Amino acid sequence: MLNLAEELGNVSSACQVMGVSRDTFYRYQQRVEEGGIDSRIDKSRRTANSKNRVDEPTAHAGVTSAIEQPAVGQHRSSNELVC
Repeated sequence: MLNLAEELGNVSSACQVMGVSRDTFYRYQQRVEEGGIDSRIDKSRRTANSKNRVDEPTAHAGVTSAIEQPAVGQHRSSNELVC
């Protein structure tokens, strides 16, 4: 999109062809100027939600239980791991 705008010499036309707003174009352009094209590609919109994480041994026990007993549901498996 940035290259198209440069070729056309018109940001509005490039945005219209690509189907994005000019505001989006300028945000992309700023990110590329700050950190190159890789900063635009690797940018994640979501932050990790650590509240839903459990420690490694608990996660391993849950996976092992699910593999050994695939017919057991989530609630029963959770109850058996706690007891």
